[in-house]
Amino acid sequence: MNISIIGAGAWGTALAISLAARNEVVLWGRNAEAMREAAASRENKAYLPGFALPSTIKLTTDLDQAVDHVVGDGLLIVAASVAGLRPLLHQLAAHPIPNIVWLCKGVEEGTGLLPHQIVGDVIGDGDAAVLSGPSFAQEVAQGLPCALVVASSNAALRDQVVAAAHCQTMRIYSSDDVVGVEIGGAVKNILAIATGITDGLGFGLNARAALITRGLAEITRLGVTLGARTETFMGLAGVGDLILTCTGDLSRNRQVGLGLAAGKKLDTIIAELGHVAEGVRCAAAVRTIAHQHGIEMPITDAVAGVLFDGNAVQEMVAQLLARNPRDEGL
Repeated sequence: MNISIIGAGAWGTALAISLAARNEVVLWGRNAEAMREAAASRENKAYLPGFALPSTIKLTTDLDQAVDHVVGDGLLIVAASVAGLRPLLHQLAAHPIPNIVWLCKGVEEGTGLLPHQIVGDVIGDGDAAVLSGPSFAQEVAQGLPCALVVASSNAALRDQVVAAAHCQTMRIYSSDDVVGVEIGGAVKNILAIATGITDGLGFGLNARAALITRGLAEITRLGVTLGARTETFMGLAGVGDLILTCTGDLSRNRQVGLGLAAGKKLDTIIAELGHVAEGVRCAAAVRTIAHQHGIEMPITDAVAGVLFDGNAVQEMVAQLLARNPRDEGL
Protein backbone atom coordinates (compact mmCIF):
# COMPACT_ATOMS: atom_id res chain seq x y z
CA MET A 1 0.00 0.00 0.00
CA ASN A 2 1.20 3.54 -0.71
CA ILE A 3 1.59 5.54 2.50
CA SER A 4 2.84 9.09 3.06
CA ILE A 5 3.70 10.22 6.57
CA ILE A 6 3.55 13.99 6.95
CA GLY A 7 5.89 14.93 9.77
CA ALA A 8 9.36 13.51 10.33
CA GLY A 9 9.51 13.85 14.09
CA ALA A 10 10.19 10.92 16.40
CA TRP A 11 6.77 9.27 16.11
CA GLY A 12 6.35 9.86 12.38
CA THR A 13 9.82 8.43 11.76
CA ALA A 14 9.24 5.43 14.01
CA LEU A 15 5.97 4.60 12.26
CA ALA A 16 7.66 4.95 8.87
CA ILE A 17 10.28 2.42 9.95
CA SER A 18 7.59 0.02 11.14
CA LEU A 19 5.40 0.34 8.04
CA ALA A 20 8.21 0.22 5.47
CA ALA A 21 8.59 -3.57 5.64
CA ARG A 22 5.21 -4.12 3.96
CA ASN A 23 4.26 -0.79 2.35
CA GLU A 24 5.66 1.84 -0.02
CA VAL A 25 6.42 4.66 2.43
CA VAL A 26 7.23 8.33 1.81
CA LEU A 27 8.32 10.40 4.82
CA TRP A 28 7.87 14.16 4.52
CA GLY A 29 9.60 16.72 6.74
CA ARG A 30 9.68 20.51 6.64
CA ASN A 31 13.26 20.85 7.94
CA ALA A 32 15.26 20.70 4.72
CA GLU A 33 18.66 20.40 6.41
CA ALA A 34 17.51 17.59 8.71
CA MET A 35 15.94 15.71 5.80
CA ARG A 36 19.07 16.04 3.66
CA GLU A 37 21.17 14.67 6.51
CA ALA A 38 18.70 11.86 7.10
CA ALA A 39 18.75 10.93 3.42
CA ALA A 40 22.55 10.85 3.39
CA SER A 41 23.03 8.92 6.65
CA ARG A 42 19.77 6.93 6.57
CA GLU A 43 19.16 8.03 10.13
CA ASN A 44 16.96 10.80 11.52
CA LYS A 45 19.60 12.15 13.87
CA ALA A 46 17.59 15.27 14.64
CA TYR A 47 14.50 13.54 16.04
CA LEU A 48 15.09 9.77 16.35
CA PRO A 49 18.82 9.09 16.56
CA GLY A 50 20.15 5.57 16.69
CA PHE A 51 17.63 3.92 14.37
CA ALA A 52 18.42 3.09 10.74
CA LEU A 53 15.96 4.19 8.09
CA PRO A 54 15.24 1.33 5.67
CA SER A 55 16.44 2.04 2.16
CA THR A 56 12.87 1.67 0.88
CA ILE A 57 11.66 4.79 2.74
CA LYS A 58 11.66 7.80 0.42
CA LEU A 59 12.47 11.09 2.17
CA THR A 60 11.17 14.38 0.82
CA THR A 61 10.46 18.02 1.64
CA ASP A 62 8.12 18.30 -1.36
CA LEU A 63 4.54 18.19 -0.06
CA ASP A 64 3.12 17.75 -3.57
CA GLN A 65 5.26 14.66 -4.05
CA ALA A 66 4.12 13.21 -0.73
CA VAL A 67 0.44 13.75 -1.51
CA ASP A 68 0.72 12.50 -5.08
CA HIS A 69 2.18 9.26 -3.71
CA VAL A 70 -1.13 8.38 -2.05
CA VAL A 71 -3.71 9.82 -4.45
CA GLY A 72 -6.32 7.16 -4.99
CA ASP A 73 -6.47 4.50 -2.32
CA GLY A 74 -3.31 5.25 -0.31
CA LEU A 75 -3.07 6.54 3.25
CA LEU A 76 -1.97 10.02 4.26
CA ILE A 77 -0.78 9.88 7.88
CA VAL A 78 -0.34 13.26 9.60
CA ALA A 79 2.28 13.09 12.35
CA ALA A 80 2.07 16.67 13.63
CA SER A 81 1.44 18.02 17.10
CA VAL A 82 -2.05 19.35 17.86
CA ALA A 83 -0.67 22.89 17.58
CA GLY A 84 0.78 22.08 14.17
CA LEU A 85 -2.22 20.16 12.85
CA ARG A 86 -4.30 23.12 11.62
CA PRO A 87 -1.43 24.90 9.76
CA LEU A 88 -0.44 21.64 8.11
CA LEU A 89 -4.01 20.89 7.08
CA HIS A 90 -4.24 24.33 5.50
CA GLN A 91 -1.20 23.42 3.40
CA LEU A 92 -2.86 20.16 2.43
CA ALA A 93 -6.23 21.77 1.66
CA ALA A 94 -5.03 22.78 -1.79
CA HIS A 95 -4.40 19.13 -2.65
CA PRO A 96 -6.83 16.29 -3.32
CA ILE A 97 -7.01 14.77 0.16
CA PRO A 98 -7.00 10.98 0.20
CA ASN A 99 -7.76 8.88 3.25
CA ILE A 100 -6.28 10.85 6.15
CA VAL A 101 -5.10 9.50 9.51
CA TRP A 102 -3.73 11.64 12.34
CA LEU A 103 -1.51 10.64 15.26
CA CYS A 104 -1.63 13.71 17.53
CA LYS A 105 -3.05 13.57 21.04
CA GLY A 106 -4.43 16.71 22.62
CA VAL A 107 -6.88 19.60 22.46
CA GLU A 108 -6.31 22.74 20.41
CA GLU A 109 -5.40 25.71 22.54
CA GLY A 110 -7.80 28.62 22.16
CA THR A 111 -10.57 26.73 20.36
CA GLY A 112 -10.88 23.67 22.62
CA LEU A 113 -11.31 21.48 19.53
CA LEU A 114 -10.30 17.84 19.32
CA PRO A 115 -8.21 16.77 16.32
CA HIS A 116 -11.16 15.33 14.37
CA GLN A 117 -12.96 18.66 14.78
CA ILE A 118 -9.91 20.54 13.48
CA VAL A 119 -9.80 18.22 10.47
CA GLY A 120 -13.48 18.79 9.80
CA ASP A 121 -13.07 22.54 10.25
CA VAL A 122 -10.25 22.82 7.70
CA ILE A 123 -10.90 20.16 5.06
CA GLY A 124 -14.50 19.18 5.77
CA ASP A 125 -16.05 15.81 6.41
CA GLY A 126 -14.40 12.95 4.61
CA ASP A 127 -12.60 9.67 5.08
CA ALA A 128 -10.58 10.29 8.22
CA ALA A 129 -9.31 8.34 11.23
CA VAL A 130 -7.20 8.64 14.37
CA LEU A 131 -4.49 6.11 15.28
CA SER A 132 -3.71 6.09 18.98
CA GLY A 133 -2.77 3.94 21.95
CA PRO A 134 0.18 3.15 24.23
CA SER A 135 3.32 3.57 22.12
CA PHE A 136 6.75 5.11 22.60
CA ALA A 137 8.48 5.99 19.34
CA GLN A 138 11.79 4.45 20.36
CA GLU A 139 10.24 1.05 21.06
CA VAL A 140 8.20 1.07 17.84
CA ALA A 141 11.34 1.88 15.85
CA GLN A 142 13.14 -0.93 17.63
CA GLY A 143 10.45 -3.38 16.55
CA LEU A 144 9.25 -4.19 20.07
CA PRO A 145 5.62 -5.35 20.41
CA CYS A 146 2.81 -2.83 20.84
CA ALA A 147 -0.93 -2.54 20.29
CA LEU A 148 -2.79 0.47 18.92
CA VAL A 149 -6.38 1.36 18.04
CA VAL A 150 -7.68 3.05 14.90
CA ALA A 151 -10.94 4.95 15.29
CA SER A 152 -13.16 6.20 12.49
CA SER A 153 -16.83 6.32 11.53
CA ASN A 154 -15.72 4.77 8.22
CA ALA A 155 -15.41 1.00 8.56
CA ALA A 156 -13.60 0.64 5.23
CA LEU A 157 -10.94 3.12 6.30
CA ARG A 158 -10.48 1.33 9.62
CA ASP A 159 -9.95 -1.91 7.71
CA GLN A 160 -7.44 -0.19 5.42
CA VAL A 161 -5.37 1.07 8.36
CA VAL A 162 -5.43 -2.39 9.94
CA ALA A 163 -4.31 -3.94 6.64
CA ALA A 164 -1.41 -1.48 6.36
CA ALA A 165 -0.14 -1.52 9.93
CA HIS A 166 -1.13 -4.80 11.61
CA CYS A 167 1.80 -7.20 11.88
CA GLN A 168 3.58 -9.53 14.33
CA THR A 169 5.00 -6.65 16.35
CA MET A 170 2.12 -4.17 16.01
CA ARG A 171 -1.46 -5.23 16.67
CA ILE A 172 -4.14 -2.82 15.43
CA TYR A 173 -7.62 -2.87 16.94
CA SER A 174 -10.64 -0.97 15.59
CA SER A 175 -13.21 1.39 17.08
CA ASP A 176 -15.84 3.82 15.85
CA ASP A 177 -15.55 5.96 19.02
CA VAL A 178 -13.40 8.78 17.69
CA VAL A 179 -14.22 11.12 20.58
CA GLY A 180 -13.36 8.51 23.20
CA VAL A 181 -10.04 7.60 21.59
CA GLU A 182 -9.07 11.27 21.28
CA ILE A 183 -10.10 12.20 24.83
CA GLY A 184 -8.14 9.27 26.24
CA GLY A 185 -5.05 10.26 24.28
CA ALA A 186 -5.31 13.90 25.29
CA VAL A 187 -6.05 13.81 29.01
CA LYS A 188 -3.58 11.03 29.88
CA ASN A 189 -0.78 13.50 29.09
CA ILE A 190 -2.02 15.84 31.81
CA LEU A 191 -2.18 12.96 34.27
CA ALA A 192 1.36 11.92 33.35
CA ILE A 193 2.56 15.37 34.43
CA ALA A 194 0.73 14.89 37.74
CA THR A 195 2.25 11.44 38.22
CA GLY A 196 5.71 12.76 37.44
CA ILE A 197 5.23 15.42 40.11
CA THR A 198 4.12 12.98 42.83
CA ASP A 199 6.84 10.47 41.92
CA GLY A 200 9.43 13.25 41.92
CA LEU A 201 8.29 14.32 45.38
CA GLY A 202 8.73 10.76 46.61
CA PHE A 203 5.08 10.00 47.42
CA GLY A 204 5.50 6.33 46.53
CA LEU A 205 3.79 3.66 44.50
CA ASN A 206 0.54 3.68 46.47
CA ALA A 207 0.02 7.34 45.63
CA ARG A 208 0.90 6.69 42.00
CA ALA A 209 -1.73 3.94 41.73
CA ALA A 210 -4.36 6.15 43.36
CA LEU A 211 -3.56 9.07 41.07
CA ILE A 212 -3.73 6.96 37.90
CA THR A 213 -7.01 5.37 38.97
CA ARG A 214 -8.69 8.63 39.85
CA GLY A 215 -7.23 10.12 36.69
CA LEU A 216 -9.04 7.46 34.70
CA ALA A 217 -12.26 8.59 36.38
CA GLU A 218 -11.58 12.15 35.18
CA ILE A 219 -10.95 10.98 31.62
CA THR A 220 -14.16 8.98 31.64
CA ARG A 221 -16.29 11.79 33.08
CA LEU A 222 -15.08 14.21 30.42
CA GLY A 223 -15.32 11.71 27.59
CA VAL A 224 -18.84 10.52 28.36
CA THR A 225 -20.04 14.13 28.67
CA LEU A 226 -18.64 14.85 25.21
CA GLY A 227 -20.29 11.79 23.66
CA ALA A 228 -17.77 8.98 24.10
CA ARG A 229 -18.53 5.47 25.33
CA THR A 230 -17.37 4.38 28.78
CA GLU A 231 -15.90 1.10 27.53
CA THR A 232 -13.44 2.96 25.28
CA PHE A 233 -11.60 4.14 28.38
CA MET A 234 -11.09 0.55 29.52
CA GLY A 235 -9.14 -0.10 26.32
CA LEU A 236 -5.86 0.82 24.66
CA ALA A 237 -6.59 4.53 24.15
CA GLY A 238 -7.81 4.83 27.74
CA VAL A 239 -6.27 2.85 30.56
CA GLY A 240 -3.56 1.41 28.29
CA ASP A 241 -2.13 4.74 27.18
CA LEU A 242 -2.68 6.20 30.65
CA ILE A 243 -0.56 3.53 32.38
CA LEU A 244 2.25 3.78 29.83
CA THR A 245 2.48 7.56 29.83
CA CYS A 246 2.26 7.90 33.61
CA THR A 247 4.83 5.23 34.46
CA GLY A 248 7.25 5.03 31.51
CA ASP A 249 10.33 7.21 31.73
CA LEU A 250 10.31 7.66 27.95
CA SER A 251 7.18 9.78 28.48
CA ARG A 252 7.88 13.47 27.83
CA ASN A 253 4.91 14.51 29.95
CA ARG A 254 6.08 12.43 32.88
CA GLN A 255 9.49 14.09 32.49
CA VAL A 256 7.79 17.49 32.73
CA GLY A 257 6.30 16.48 36.09
CA LEU A 258 9.60 15.12 37.36
CA GLY A 259 11.29 18.36 36.36
CA LEU A 260 8.68 20.48 38.13
CA ALA A 261 9.07 18.39 41.28
CA ALA A 262 12.83 19.03 41.12
CA GLY A 263 12.18 22.78 41.14
CA LYS A 264 12.95 23.46 37.48
CA LYS A 265 11.16 26.17 35.52
CA LEU A 266 8.76 24.96 32.83
CA ASP A 267 10.66 26.75 30.04
CA THR A 268 13.88 25.02 31.12
CA ILE A 269 12.21 21.61 31.15
CA ILE A 270 10.75 22.04 27.67
CA ALA A 271 14.09 23.25 26.31
CA GLU A 272 15.87 20.24 27.79
CA LEU A 273 13.30 17.84 26.31
CA GLY A 274 13.75 19.25 22.82
CA HIS A 275 10.35 17.81 21.88
CA VAL A 276 6.70 18.75 22.31
CA ALA A 277 5.04 17.69 25.57
CA GLU A 278 1.36 17.84 24.59
CA GLY A 279 0.08 17.75 28.18
CA VAL A 280 1.28 21.29 28.90
CA ARG A 281 -0.92 23.08 26.38
CA CYS A 282 -3.65 20.50 26.78
CA ALA A 283 -4.02 21.18 30.52
CA ALA A 284 -5.30 24.72 29.98
CA ALA A 285 -7.71 23.68 27.22
CA VAL A 286 -9.13 20.72 29.15
CA ARG A 287 -9.55 22.79 32.32
CA THR A 288 -11.59 25.30 30.33
CA ILE A 289 -13.76 22.60 28.74
CA ALA A 290 -14.37 20.95 32.12
CA HIS A 291 -15.44 24.24 33.69
CA GLN A 292 -17.73 25.02 30.75
CA HIS A 293 -19.50 21.68 31.16
CA GLY A 294 -19.46 21.61 34.96
CA ILE A 295 -17.27 18.48 35.03
CA GLU A 296 -15.26 17.77 38.16
CA MET A 297 -11.58 17.23 37.21
CA PRO A 298 -9.53 18.01 40.33
CA ILE A 299 -6.24 16.50 39.09
CA THR A 300 -6.43 18.45 35.84
CA ASP A 301 -7.24 21.63 37.80
CA ALA A 302 -4.28 21.05 40.09
CA VAL A 303 -1.84 20.46 37.22
CA ALA A 304 -3.07 23.55 35.38
CA GLY A 305 -2.61 25.51 38.60
CA VAL A 306 1.06 24.53 38.71
CA LEU A 307 1.65 25.16 35.01
CA PHE A 308 -0.21 28.45 34.59
CA ASP A 309 -1.23 29.93 37.95
CA GLY A 310 2.08 29.88 39.77
CA ASN A 311 1.03 27.24 42.30
CA ALA A 312 3.81 25.24 43.94
CA VAL A 313 3.91 21.49 43.33
CA GLN A 314 3.49 20.90 47.06
CA GLU A 315 0.34 23.02 46.91
CA MET A 316 -0.97 20.78 44.13
CA VAL A 317 -0.62 17.70 46.29
CA ALA A 318 -2.09 19.42 49.33
CA GLN A 319 -5.05 20.57 47.24
CA LEU A 320 -5.80 17.01 46.14
CA LEU A 321 -5.36 15.47 49.59
CA ALA A 322 -7.60 18.08 51.21
CA ARG A 323 -10.65 17.14 49.15
CA ASN A 324 -13.68 15.89 51.08
CA PRO A 325 -14.42 12.14 51.19
CA ARG A 326 -16.85 10.85 48.57
CA ASP A 327 -18.21 7.70 46.96
CA GLU A 328 -15.80 6.15 44.50
CA GLY A 329 -18.23 6.24 41.58
CA LEU A 330 -17.24 8.22 38.51
